[in-house]
Amino acid sequence: MTFERDAKTLELPWPFTGREHELELVRGSLTAGRNGIVITGPAGCGKTRLVTEAVRGTDCARVAGTPETRRIRFAAFAHLVPETASLHGAFQHLSGVRQLLVDDAHLLDDASAALVHQLAVHGRTRLLVVTADGAPAPGAISRLWTGELLPRLALEPLPREETAELLAGGAGGARLEPLTVNRLHRLCQGDLRLLRDLVGAVRERRLTGRVADSDEWAWRGPVPVTATVRERTAHVLDRTCPEERETLERLAFAEPLPLDLDELHLLALEHLEADSLVHVDNHGAVRLAHPLHGPVLRAAAGRLRARRLSRTPEQCGPALDAERAALTGRIERADVRAMPTPVGEWLVAEDAPVPAGYAAVRARFARLRGELREAAAWAREGLRDGGDDPSCRLELALAAAQSGDTPAAHEILGGRPHGGGAVTRPATARGDADGGAADRAVEAFTGEAYDAVRLGAPERAVGRLTGVFAAHADALARGDGLALDQVAEELEKRGFLLFAAEAHAQAVRAHRDPRAARTARTRAVALARRCQGARTPALSGLVLGELTARQRQIVTLAATGLSNRQIAEKLTLSVRTVGNHLYSAYARLGASDRGALPWLVELPVAQPA
Repeated sequence: MTFERDAKTLELPWPFTGREHELELVRGSLTAGRNGIVITGPAGCGKTRLVTEAVRGTDCARVAGTPETRRIRFAAFAHLVPETASLHGAFQHLSGVRQLLVDDAHLLDDASAALVHQLAVHGRTRLLVVTADGAPAPGAISRLWTGELLPRLALEPLPREETAELLAGGAGGARLEPLTVNRLHRLCQGDLRLLRDLVGAVRERRLTGRVADSDEWAWRGPVPVTATVRERTAHVLDRTCPEERETLERLAFAEPLPLDLDELHLLALEHLEADSLVHVDNHGAVRLAHPLHGPVLRAAAGRLRARRLSRTPEQCGPALDAERAALTGRIERADVRAMPTPVGEWLVAEDAPVPAGYAAVRARFARLRGELREAAAWAREGLRDGGDDPSCRLELALAAAQSGDTPAAHEILGGRPHGGGAVTRPATARGDADGGAADRAVEAFTGEAYDAVRLGAPERAVGRLTGVFAAHADALARGDGLALDQVAEELEKRGFLLFAAEAHAQAVRAHRDPRAARTARTRAVALARRCQGARTPALSGLVLGELTARQRQIVTLAATGLSNRQIAEKLTLSVRTVGNHLYSAYARLGASDRGALPWLVELPVAQPA
């Protein structure tokens, strides 16, 4: 892969992305008859941004705790009540406030915390209280939810899919390639403050490059040690014990390491494990506990230390082979749940060549997980520098085909048919001439038994599958919607998100109960959204078919990103009418919000190959 350098890389500001369900919960807590809500979560996960979005356009007073004012009476409420006021007097001063946002409540002074508690007890003011996990909070604040005065929403770190959406919206039109998105998500672990800081540093230092023959941008090279990065890793960089620091750096340059390695200091390891800085798995392999720590330790090391600790090519090869064997073993056991692969990710981050054999296995693992853009990216890594590995080219073609671009798949393979595919071995016999459109589609995609099931022809798989894949074929042959949903749940548990989405989509047609069909469609849509642009024949069953002509028109416009007001202006309707049509469409389709609509209206109808 080569990069074309350009000054224009990533741009801010960043939009509010994802969190639709959480946003509705918070807004719902502020409606009539509700007293508010407490939002907790790790630092940087977007709590303040969420509540700010929830109260946008409303009359809402705001207060916030700070470390510097924790000892000052009523410091957070200084703009609303006199500092000399009693608790009762402060309460009376706030009698006219109907909605109050309390940010960083764990940093409130005791008087302010008591005042918030009293407001919750009396229930006249709707409260939005934001506090950080793991930080000591005044008892008056923690009792808001432990005493059941207010419901609590525990905000999880932003998942990978929504992180990708956020990066797409915050990149000023620049499209980041999947391995860069994965790297940023892996380093930040849902910490949006850190993510924004890292992306800003990468942009300012012009560390991205355009991927050749693509409109995507990639970030390779060291992690910038910014002030925020330094703050997040100070407990690692500032270790004073020489043995502990040496152990951390050895892991940073060569993890995972075996526990019985002579160079590892066991007492230092025990201390690091007690402080949750290292993790020892059941096989005795030692890894750093947080993905950010290794890159930061490498970036902070001097050249001589880095030269001493870095893996030699002889050491890197066996470690990479071990990762490849572990991935292959997972595939053979039909278990593609995410697993740590630090060696391959380190090679990509350092812009080092990735062996084609390893890249092909990584691509297949990602494709089986439904991560199609990531699968294509790994396949391209194996084909860089002029290589033409057939396994990587096949994986690139299959990722294109499952993204709905069959012509590109044939072009990648130079017009040759492509076998090998989902989970079984390539078929040895071709279908007969009168097999029909389904047989021809099976042959065109992969020609494998399980792919026949995915394409709706389970009779082609009789006696050729085992386990959950055989159960899928049997349920589809019997038209058993409940069994198909159960198969989908098992596939999802094993990490096969695309296959699970397809099984739920097939269940939609099999269910006789409209409610069960809507539930299956909702699950199929939710899983398909996580599959990075998958466009397969099974998913084409999610296309609209139950709506009125006006509902289809409005839903199609909503799926393109238009707001209710923009749709109303375009169709000369009232905003209320547009909202009512969308609400009815959601109910019929089993969709929870407009984020699901692109998967329902843009999926192509299956065509015979």
